[in-house]
Amino acid sequence: MKRIFHFRASSAELGPLEERLLEALWTRGNATVRELIDEPCQNLAYTTVMTTLDRLFKKKLLSREAEGRAFRYTPLVTRAQLHRDAAGEAFRQLLNASPAGSLPLSYLVEIVSERDAKLLDDLRELVEAKRRELRHNGSCSAGDSSPSKEKS
Repeated sequence: MKRIFHFRASSAELGPLEERLLEALWTRGNATVRELIDEPCQNLAYTTVMTTLDRLFKKKLLSREAEGRAFRYTPLVTRAQLHRDAAGEAFRQLLNASPAGSLPLSYLVEIVSERDAKLLDDLRELVEAKRRELRHNGSCSAGDSSPSKEKS
């Protein structure tokens, strides 16, 4: 079966070890390689942890500060930000994969309703809030201070 789209490698696409180390850093707040292998990652080699943290740093998911001959690593993103970015990238690719934008949206509505009917209500509220925001921003940028009428 031919794949219609694929997910490109991005900073949101992480390997299992990268996820494990990020989880440890989110729990601790920050750490050096030594602190990680002394506690949550005892079964890993120092150089493996060091290389993986360097990759996360290059993906701009961690900051680091020199501490003696080592670095202290700190997450630059929260779990929620990382998940939001990954979901956003997935939705962008899904929408770009279809010439008709309504097709992926209809699948989204179907999948959401299968999982939880309340999510459909949540989705409607999010769409309505975004419409209000766009109308507000549109009237402000056009210099129109009168409230716009809502369509029902």
